[in-house]
Amino acid sequence: MRVVRRLAALVGAATLMTVVPGNAHAASPKFSETTAIGTHNAHEKDKYTYFAQALDSGASLLELDVYTDSLSRRWRVSHSNPLGNDNNCEAAKTPSELYSKSRNQDLGSCLDNIAAWHQLHPDHRPVVFKVEMKNGFNNNRGLGPDEFDTLVQHKLGSIVYKPSDLLGGTYPSLDAAAKADAWPSRDALRGKVLFELIPGTVEQANPFDHYWTDEEYGDHLRDLYAAGNVAAAQAFPAALGATAGDPRTSRYDASIRPWFVFFDGDAAAYVNNGYDTSFYSANHYILITTDAAGVSPAISSTNPTDAEVAARLSLLAADHASVITSDWSAKSASVLGSVVTRD
Repeated sequence: MRVVRRLAALVGAATLMTVVPGNAHAASPKFSETTAIGTHNAHEKDKYTYFAQALDSGASLLELDVYTDSLSRRWRVSHSNPLGNDNNCEAAKTPSELYSKSRNQDLGSCLDNIAAWHQLHPDHRPVVFKVEMKNGFNNNRGLGPDEFDTLVQHKLGSIVYKPSDLLGGTYPSLDAAAKADAWPSRDALRGKVLFELIPGTVEQANPFDHYWTDEEYGDHLRDLYAAGNVAAAQAFPAALGATAGDPRTSRYDASIRPWFVFFDGDAAAYVNNGYDTSFYSANHYILITTDAAGVSPAISSTNPTDAEVAARLSLLAADHASVITSDWSAKSASVLGSVVTRD
């Protein structure tokens, strides 16, 4: 069945499902029932001159790389510089300041840009901000999960769709809520943003770091819920890496496994290894598949044709992805804003 779906997907998106522009008001499927497109490292200046342009792109997921700078106690935004900011976020706090101010700002300014852009587009599509904590949290220096939550809440307030929103005061864990498909519709999420947290490459390569972002934020969620304060949490931790079966089982203590409903891994690893990704859609989990251009047959990771993007979106929707990502910032909003039905 998987082979049949893949062959059909290669013919083109129209053979499987209809591509709907990201801002269309047609049917309103649940957030868990769709597949959309995201942009890898959207904070880089070679992709967008200003981060507001990344927001304009139509993409449903935008990635930010964040370093915790223990010397300055700042949240740095950069792909490779842990001590400085190197990004397209501006010193802009109001709509009139967007697209004109100095760049290379910290995470707080990136959030300011999101807030200002939201004022211009209050009915925007739901946007996931994938935050790679490059070197992890540094709770001992005041750069831990609590401080991250405080910053996001202060800058963005009620526009954030939080773990407590999924729980809805009804479910005892995110896993229980997801399995009940408590996700709102995409229309209900208009004007909302979500945050996904993953461990970073520097953190993973550090032989002295045994407490990665995913586990630390999972503990944070569990403890906030136990304390009756889960509404303070602003983000969803993701289990990173494509594997067979449920990756939570071997990675996390049983007490935090139910706090992971976001999963994130290489698209080709899921597809080429024949992993049964129906596990994710059956449980209404959110599956982010990265480097979507690398799935066979490979297409350009930066500027494929519109037909190639549509076919790739259709192919990975059939493999149960929620969001597919690549470096294709060169595409138009009509392409990057495409949303299809998830298998």
